[in-house]
Amino acid sequence: MRVTQKGQVTIPKHIRAAAGIGPGSEMEFVVEAGKIIINKVFGPIKGDRRVQLLQAASRARETMPRKFRAMSAGEILEFLRPIAPE
Repeated sequence: MRVTQKGQVTIPKHIRAAAGIGPGSEMEFVVEAGKIIINKVFGPIKGDRRVQLLQAASRARETMPRKFRAMSAGEILEFLRPIAPE
């Protein structure tokens, strides 16, 4: 992906769809440890703590084994529930 002279890039369609990004979506750019992180701003409140929570959850998910990265939160909770004795 190349950056245009105006500093623009195109977010691939499958990524926009997965993130729920559409025309008029507000985005936030953060630089952490040499990486550029792009977050969708949810709701009308900028600086909302949900953005930090989503960032932390994303970083935590990156440290998980591949098997768990593909799971939803519900599937992970189900996996963690103890198995009932027979």
